[in-house]
Amino acid sequence: MVANNGSGKVAESTAPRGEILLGADRTPVVLAALNRGVPEQLRSAVRDAAEAVTDFSWLSRGDPVFIKPACNSGKPYPATTSPVAVAAMIELLKERGAGRVIVGDMSGIEHVKQSPEGVSGSTRELMEASGLAAAVLAAGGELCAFEEAGWDDFHEEAPLEGSHWMQGLMMPNILREVEHIVLMPRCGCHVLAGASLGLKAAVGYWRRDTRLEYHRVASSFYEKTAEGNTVDTLLTKQRLVLTAADKILAGFGPDEGWVCQPRIGMVIASESVVAHDMVSLGWLILGREAIPLGIRQTLRTSRALTGFANRVVVGLLSDWKTALASETLSPNPVESIGDDRVLNRAYQVLGGRPEIDLRAANDLVPDDLRERLGEMITPPDD
Repeated sequence: MVANNGSGKVAESTAPRGEILLGADRTPVVLAALNRGVPEQLRSAVRDAAEAVTDFSWLSRGDPVFIKPACNSGKPYPATTSPVAVAAMIELLKERGAGRVIVGDMSGIEHVKQSPEGVSGSTRELMEASGLAAAVLAAGGELCAFEEAGWDDFHEEAPLEGSHWMQGLMMPNILREVEHIVLMPRCGCHVLAGASLGLKAAVGYWRRDTRLEYHRVASSFYEKTAEGNTVDTLLTKQRLVLTAADKILAGFGPDEGWVCQPRIGMVIASESVVAHDMVSLGWLILGREAIPLGIRQTLRTSRALTGFANRVVVGLLSDWKTALASETLSPNPVESIGDDRVLNRAYQVLGGRPEIDLRAANDLVPDDLRERLGEMITPPDD
């Protein structure tokens, strides 16, 4: 069963909100809205968005499912994925017949360092600090920290032929034990990547040696981000991408920065990670507009800062000699969806730039907001 990475389509219609009609040439992305500060609305918005974009026909009773959150650190949402949203997804999957629901990640090198000799730091402890662990267990899910199984509990997968990767990508063996993957990233800025959305979340799968190549050969950093999503496991098992974005890490990132909490928050869902990221990036750009101009200017990342920060990461992944010899990472300043180097490469390796049918799954989505996001995801020459 092949995941929909841009090929799920919907036709023009007068269908009511939340109803997705399959057709020939458009990719559905669903928005579900909620009012600020109402956690129960977030739970229902997650369900509304997920059920509007998929009928879960891919899920057979007893199937094991893997949920991939973004847990770079122990910081609370939106620096990491919303625990409330993950719990809601676990409950929904269980209702739909899923067997084991496993939630896992491996945090960033500044917090967790794995080697053939052992591990320092703990993704599990960071999940506990962010509130994710308690939410997962209370909802009936299981926790997985990739580093705990050891250096050899990874396997190599090849990205798309002709990619910028020189080596295969080392992926965790736990993914061989599941039938389906649900990706649950966050919506946030990233001092190195520009944005941390669905495509960037693939980094959490990778073993330390894969992450080293990713950062050391910095000239293709953004292209490799997209290409990392072309490995067979993700192409064949990833069914749904859903982001709770009632809070946005709108400046700096990935662990610290300016948090924006709009009066009307959003949950964004699609079967296509590319279409999802186009809309999520639009929502992030709108969130940045809420930052006071003076502060927004101080949060911009310079070439010097981006290059230095990436060399620090290379040093943590290897040694300072390797860091000094590594390529300089240039910033990815994203002012519009067309600027993003990650998405621009994703269009090339994941089936083209999708034409999106942006739909509302509940009545809280403002029409003017849906229209503005629709304009942002439409190429300027259309």
